[in-house]
Amino acid sequence: MGEIPRKKSPRAPSLSLDDALARSMKIYDREGLHAAPTEIVAQHMGYKSANNGAALGTLASLRYFGLLERPKDGLLAVAKDVQSYKFAPDEKMKRSLLLGFLKRPALYNELLEKYESGLPSDANLKFELIQRGFAPQAAEAAVAVFKKSLLFADYYGDANDVAEDGNVGDSQDELSSDIESQQALASNALPATNISEARIRELDDTELDRIPVRLPGGRRAWLLIPTPFFNADRDRLKAQIDLLLTKEDEASSLV
Repeated sequence: MGEIPRKKSPRAPSLSLDDALARSMKIYDREGLHAAPTEIVAQHMGYKSANNGAALGTLASLRYFGLLERPKDGLLAVAKDVQSYKFAPDEKMKRSLLLGFLKRPALYNELLEKYESGLPSDANLKFELIQRGFAPQAAEAAVAVFKKSLLFADYYGDANDVAEDGNVGDSQDELSSDIESQQALASNALPATNISEARIRELDDTELDRIPVRLPGGRRAWLLIPTPFFNADRDRLKAQIDLLLTKEDEASSLV
């Protein structure tokens, strides 16, 4: 029997706007508005190579927000609006550019048009994304990234409209922690050709089970599994892997 095709979720950023903007600034600080090969752009953001899921997902997210442009195949350049944001003379101009970035992803623009006065519950948003074709776990991750982007832009003028429990500070910290943990998990799962086992041991001082996974071409990857490992952890790990694979497929067609 043939392999069952993996369901692809619709296109959406895997990084929140604040993180994506910070990454674009790193590229701008090195290249300005000059186009550079994709490999070099990835290295400016701290990746050893552009040919892995984490780097491709990041590059795709920057393009979804309009922070990166592709002047020709194999080359990427920071968008001029990033330069304008960096040197904006006043907060009004800065906010206008920020809202432009926020609405650039088609999904975000559609959601913001639908929810003009504030967001519904997380469960309601997740249900809507599932109806739009997202896998359940990918929908949950997409909601977290979307809400963190809105908090950064203060889109509704009152972050309470974005925070589910009304506690702005706690919500922001929780969302930041959730996104950072997903990105850390992604970087820990790089193939052995990109990261050494010695480096993996440095990533966390806690007790971890290091599970080798054999890859084609004699390569290996390691999964770092904490003890204890709960069912919820398993579901989150599977969701992140599915999300990375989806983003890698999408990003391959963008960069």
